[in-house]
Amino acid sequence: MLVDAVVYLGAAVVCVPLASRAKLGSVLGYVAAGCLIGPFGFAWIHDPEVTLHFAEIGVVLMLFLIGLELDPARLWTMRGAVFGGGGLQILSCAIPFFLLLRWFGVPWQGALVAGIAVSLSSTAVAMQTMAERNLVKTEVGQRSFSVLLFQDIAAIPLLAMVPLLAVGSDASTPAHEPGHGLRVLGAIIAVVVIGRFLTRPILRIVAETGQREVFTAFTLLLVLGIAELMSLAGISMALGTFLAGVLLAGSEYRHALETDIEPFKGLLMGLFFIAVGMSIDFALLGSRPAAVLGLLLGYQAVKAGMLRLIAGPIGVASAQRWLFAALLAQGGEFAFVVFGVARSARLLPGDWDALLTLTVALSMALTPLLLAIERRLRPRQANTAEPDAIEDEGAQVIIAGFGRFGQIVGRVLFASGIKATILDLSANQIETIRRFDFRVYYGDASRSDLLHAAGAARASLLINAIDDPAMSLRVVDTVKENFPGLKILARARNVGHYYELRTRGVEVVERETFESAVLVGRRALEALGVGPYEARERADQFRRQNIASIEEILPHWNDEKKRLAMARSAREQLERQMELDRQELDRQSAHGWHADRAKSARHPSAEAKGDQPRA
Repeated sequence: MLVDAVVYLGAAVVCVPLASRAKLGSVLGYVAAGCLIGPFGFAWIHDPEVTLHFAEIGVVLMLFLIGLELDPARLWTMRGAVFGGGGLQILSCAIPFFLLLRWFGVPWQGALVAGIAVSLSSTAVAMQTMAERNLVKTEVGQRSFSVLLFQDIAAIPLLAMVPLLAVGSDASTPAHEPGHGLRVLGAIIAVVVIGRFLTRPILRIVAETGQREVFTAFTLLLVLGIAELMSLAGISMALGTFLAGVLLAGSEYRHALETDIEPFKGLLMGLFFIAVGMSIDFALLGSRPAAVLGLLLGYQAVKAGMLRLIAGPIGVASAQRWLFAALLAQGGEFAFVVFGVARSARLLPGDWDALLTLTVALSMALTPLLLAIERRLRPRQANTAEPDAIEDEGAQVIIAGFGRFGQIVGRVLFASGIKATILDLSANQIETIRRFDFRVYYGDASRSDLLHAAGAARASLLINAIDDPAMSLRVVDTVKENFPGLKILARARNVGHYYELRTRGVEVVERETFESAVLVGRRALEALGVGPYEARERADQFRRQNIASIEEILPHWNDEKKRLAMARSAREQLERQMELDRQELDRQSAHGWHADRAKSARHPSAEAKGDQPRA
């Protein structure tokens, strides 16, 4: 076991960084590691099936963590997307696969089971990929998760279907035994009781011991115990632990549970992907390359095409539909289980089970490549896509970019009764914001024709709130060239972006985190015992000095040597000035009066104004 562990860890440490550096994602790195060490590579590990079963615990832990993010109320609001979108996805993919398998001569029983099995996607691959690309909480991520959740639910009746369709077989599964339905119901009730009534009191008792390792042990006991209970009842382990996570989503121990499980989940998920790579039968690929590649390409094309077709009806924005298809186009880990049971039930003739298993494994490995292709094609689609038709309502303000920064600016204006035309290039963002009756349009604000349609020739002000510095600068260049009378207020991501905007003639530029950081510094001084007025004076002094030093450097921005020298000089000057201020304050205190109280008496409105900036 120790040698195997060294092999697994060594392969992962070598392959995953290489894949990540090549921008192929960690999943493909783990799969490549499995291919190298598996029985069809260097044969350092000989039994991938045992590894795969053990690594499924990673999927179980992942579903538990996902459940912790979803309270029952939120899950109930997703019921339409889960059952409607998930049901449509399985039907739309299973029907063409069933027909194709029948055309190849597979009996209808085997074609039905295999068609549904390959229509399922890999929760492990899809969720890991979305997490790496920060897509989980986006619109396309939520739609994808809804479909994956329904697939986990659908896996239960699919597994029960296999022995019912078996002809002349002695195969048996838990679903085929008498009383199976009662066991399923009892297991679900047990999970609800454990999650709702027993877990919190036990967690409280364990937490009071102050032993972190015991809390971690109980966390793993909870998840693995529920998984085993589900397995004995013939239910998907992942689905059972997901339900347990949902029941604990509102618990005060939710974050502690997440923290304890995350490292185990990450390692076991990596092991799962390694096991998938080990399962790729290169001997079969070498003996029948045309059949395997034909099946793989046909499978990916049909599934991606059907996913793209149904993306619109289930609510995926048009710009994200190919991304949705690429995320779910692979086969799922549950197909391995189904093909194994189908083989025992003799539902799949010849070597169809081996061919389909290899096809599913290869499709999982191809997911990062599909996403890379989709990402390469996306800019072209964005450039050729037709922007929204903009209705010029005479608004005096145009807001370019309506993310976290632009939304605050827009809400301030709207609250004051000021209309604004909003341009944004995120389709998901637009669909969300339109629900709240904002006038938002899809389009690239760096295009002069769109700015003209938005009323830039008559508007008084353009608020450039775009977070991408390169695009932000393109917008400024376009406005300066085509609408020189339009005043610009701009958001800067950092000091470099600030200088680029200022050198282009933008007079008002605000660094997005500067004011909040200064305010936190002021609050920190107050928390350390500095008087409120004095803390405010120090923060204002820092603000003035910082802005003055930046403006002083501005003419020399392209001279790196002089710029760095001036930055050091400005920092030293600020330190000297603040030290003189502190000495002056000490001197005044020694004469018997406190500076903060005296100034507050002469300026009674100073503290009343709170956080209002000084003139």
